[in-house]
Amino acid sequence: MIPSNETGIEHAQDERKERIKKAALKVFAERGITGTKMSMIASEAGVSQGLSYRYFESKEEIFTILVQEAMEEAQFALNNIHHLSGTPLEQIKALTIQMLDESHKYIFLLLQNAQKSEDVPVKAKEILLQYSPKETIDRLVPILTKGQQTGDFCEGDPYELLILYFSIITGLMLQEAPAKGWLNEIDRLIKILR
Repeated sequence: MIPSNETGIEHAQDERKERIKKAALKVFAERGITGTKMSMIASEAGVSQGLSYRYFESKEEIFTILVQEAMEEAQFALNNIHHLSGTPLEQIKALTIQMLDESHKYIFLLLQNAQKSEDVPVKAKEILLQYSPKETIDRLVPILTKGQQTGDFCEGDPYELLILYFSIITGLMLQEAPAKGWLNEIDRLIKILR
């Protein structure tokens, strides 16, 4: 059995590591990988720069870890949408709520930066290549098609409708959210598909 003080030390280390990652996510989202320095991440996390190097070798390592975690989280959400209870309309609405939640803004901005910047580590680019945007939409087409059959969604090419819909959501994610957030606009957004 592990003595409790060792468990406490490990817990504190895990908390610091997570704090550094959370700070890095915010700094990368706001400044991009090129404009970010380890000192900025450490400052945002409230730790010394030396301590941040104790957990991560470089900003590129943190960036790559964050890209991997973001992609895994996105894939998990997409894989589970088919298991959500409710109508296709309720399933798409639940996914939209999750995407527009303010806590996902930095993740989205990080991924946008990772897709556009030339300074992104090779390993992070390889992670992104594993996940095709087309495959993402393809997973949602059966839900939209079923919703069209039940009359929940409008007629038209389901793939094109989803591209239009998610393009609008992407645009909203890039904007500064109003004080009450975008979640209050979910029903209006869903009307695009109805």
